[in-house]
Amino acid sequence: MKTNTKANEELNQKIQKIEREIQPALYEQSFDKTEVKMDTKKELNSKILKITMKIKEQYPELYKFIDEMAVTMPDQKSPEISLKNLKLYYDSLNSALDKYVLEQSVKAEKMD
Repeated sequence: MKTNTKANEELNQKIQKIEREIQPALYEQSFDKTEVKMDTKKELNSKILKITMKIKEQYPELYKFIDEMAVTMPDQKSPEISLKNLKLYYDSLNSALDKYVLEQSVKAEKMD
């Protein structure tokens, strides 16, 4: 029983480390503002479509949670979907995918 507890603690520590590494894109929004200006809406929409399709095809168990994500929808004051909102949404998809892949590799290591 103690071995399971220790393994779970180690797994939780690894997951927390992973979350700290990918958290800026989700929570601190610490991306370079010049990068947003470089991408057009068309390019960002294309990137969002590609990563969404990758999740759907390669990680269907993760795909079902995309609808539940806190999507950055425009507010009523500015109903236009901005480059910043598209960038934040793309970053959140990318971070969720990275986190999921890393969590799966940590779980696989634990099984070995």
